[in-house]
Amino acid sequence: MNKTFDFSFILFSIIVAVFGAIIGMQLITSLGITPNTSIIGALIAMMVARIPMQMFYKYRSLQNQNLIQTTISAATFGAANSLLIPLGLPYVLGMPELIIPMLIGAGLALFIDVFILYKVFDSKIFGSNEAWPPGIATAEALKAGDEGGSKAKYLGLGILGGLVGSHFGISMSAFGVAFIGNIWALTMFGIGLLLRGYSVQLFGVDLNEFYIPHGMMIGAGIVALLQFVITIVKSRREKARRERANEQDQDTFVYTRTPTDVTKGFGIGFALYMAAAILLASLGGIITDMPLWQTVLFVLFAAFAALASEIIVGIAAMHSGWFPAFAVTLISLLIGMMLGFPPVALALLTGFTAATGPAFADLGYDFKTGVIIRNGASSAQELFGRRQQLKSSLIGFGVAVVMVFLFAESFFAQDLVPPVDLVYATTIEAGLTGDVGMMLLLWAIPGALIQLIGGPSRQMGILLATGLLIVNPIAGWAVIAGILIRITILKVRGPEAENTMYTTAAGFIAGDAIYSFFTSIWKAR
Repeated sequence: MNKTFDFSFILFSIIVAVFGAIIGMQLITSLGITPNTSIIGALIAMMVARIPMQMFYKYRSLQNQNLIQTTISAATFGAANSLLIPLGLPYVLGMPELIIPMLIGAGLALFIDVFILYKVFDSKIFGSNEAWPPGIATAEALKAGDEGGSKAKYLGLGILGGLVGSHFGISMSAFGVAFIGNIWALTMFGIGLLLRGYSVQLFGVDLNEFYIPHGMMIGAGIVALLQFVITIVKSRREKARRERANEQDQDTFVYTRTPTDVTKGFGIGFALYMAAAILLASLGGIITDMPLWQTVLFVLFAAFAALASEIIVGIAAMHSGWFPAFAVTLISLLIGMMLGFPPVALALLTGFTAATGPAFADLGYDFKTGVIIRNGASSAQELFGRRQQLKSSLIGFGVAVVMVFLFAESFFAQDLVPPVDLVYATTIEAGLTGDVGMMLLLWAIPGALIQLIGGPSRQMGILLATGLLIVNPIAGWAVIAGILIRITILKVRGPEAENTMYTTAAGFIAGDAIYSFFTSIWKAR
């Protein structure tokens, strides 16, 4: 490690990571949610930077503040979503002997997840020029704290609006996202939220009972994965054509990751997921309980589900700032049931899939923050800065593994288990009725068509399905209202109004994050 990561910096990083892991475990078990602690990490770093002691002067650097918020964010999501949720499932199912194997499998899946993101971030698939809304919010907060002036004023007004709106039950993060992300993608997201919220009043049915959101996500997800492969193949062919014709790349945005990097990242990642799945199957004892063909199928499907989970969750997070990790894991579980895996294998499969996705999305936000902070850096400087963030995230994830290992049992002993584990357990215990597979297949068709029509840049099918999977109609109204206001401002003021909108919208998201963080802490007491 270079001189940034001296003993005092690593020690401070570990302290904030412990704080983040405790917050994550407490809130995921008591409320079932994990707040975005990136903003909190940024505020901590900014406050520490103002302590008039030499040892704290280094935190005046925006780069170091970015590293600290990366650490706390990684620890929060790592401990809660990627580790405690997988561990809670065997406990709820009455299989405590699977807790340690699950910790090892989920821990490996978490680190593979992070490795893949590092290899593919800022490629054509997961571009640093895409929205990643919470990442923009954190960067704007850090910059406003450093620069002051009009940026601080607009951010402050946004934060105040976010706090007030959140207090009155308005989803200000959804409202803020509408000013930042792709308009087509977010319109579909808002429509999905409204359809799910008012389906009973509009159609007399609960969409969830008929697995409509899940089916649409399966269809959209399959098409998204195909589009993902096609994009890589097209990029390679176009590059080869340009080289033959000695032409320059017409794409004005220069990515730091090539299609070859993406292919290698996902290829190595899939191989690592298979190795982790084999180890998990061995430790969980299912190798001896299942025939060889079923064990091979389990390993291949577990690796595929983990990879598909992070791609779908990553795409949704990149465009909307929301990620349907629970729903994607549930879909993997349903498909696993249709493949005929026994309960123990289903428990391991579900935990393994749940461990991927959230850390991928969350670190994507942190990388986006870093890109904005390092604005104007060369490709080499940008990659160096991202490696520094990777080191900070690994400190956070490492602390998360240790904290979950030490304290998971004490949470479970008090019957403090992530609520989603009860859903997974009930699904495994109830089994599938004959109609479920048909409903999933039926609703996969419109999901696939919408994703196909929207294309890989808009991700309309994925975002519609994401909205359908979330029960939050107020967020739907907030997204649609934000998009209408954004379009109106752009028509009246022109493109030059975008920077002010971005900063104010970042404030809305930050204010919502701060409000939800402190109210969650208060409720969890």
